[in-house]
Amino acid sequence: MPPAAAEPLTPERILEATEDVLRRFGPTKATVVDVARALGVSHGSVYRHFPSKAALREAVTDRWLGKTVGRLAEIAGAPGEAAPSKLEAWLEALFEAKRHKAGDDPELFATYTVLLAENSSVVDAHLAELVAQLTGIIGEGVEAGTLSAPDVPAAARAVFDATGRFHDPQYAPEWQSPSIAGEFEAVSGLVIRGLRP
Repeated sequence: MPPAAAEPLTPERILEATEDVLRRFGPTKATVVDVARALGVSHGSVYRHFPSKAALREAVTDRWLGKTVGRLAEIAGAPGEAAPSKLEAWLEALFEAKRHKAGDDPELFATYTVLLAENSSVVDAHLAELVAQLTGIIGEGVEAGTLSAPDVPAAARAVFDATGRFHDPQYAPEWQSPSIAGEFEAVSGLVIRGLRP
């Protein structure tokens, strides 16, 4: 048995191995048996942590999306920063995170694009969390008088939708364009100015 089996089998180890297997084989060919083989365990051991292939794929998708959320939550919850600056930093961090995911590991990004389509409830929860963070930032700004929005949740959703070109995976091919940073700054600047009182 490979040495990897000597380590305790945890959900995190399984998800890391699943990511590697997905990178190697792609979403259509990767199996739970491949994941188990990479870990040096039986596929039954993987099923003790994840009851089905669908559950495993859902968990790995959630983990991948969650890597973006942590940094954004830090920005949204940062004390003492004015809401317009926080909003600008949040939009920039979201764009950079998505851009790096697409550019640094294009095979895995393409795999996750397939998995996202399979796991709509995970994606919906992720999007709701992002919009909730925006709602918090805009709400802070309205309370402080640095931003204006008669309906804060609607404004947050509008900001998210208006900047979709810079975080929706369907636009990933455009993110390597030499002009994309300037285009992002123009759109995000316009959106933030539109929220000023």
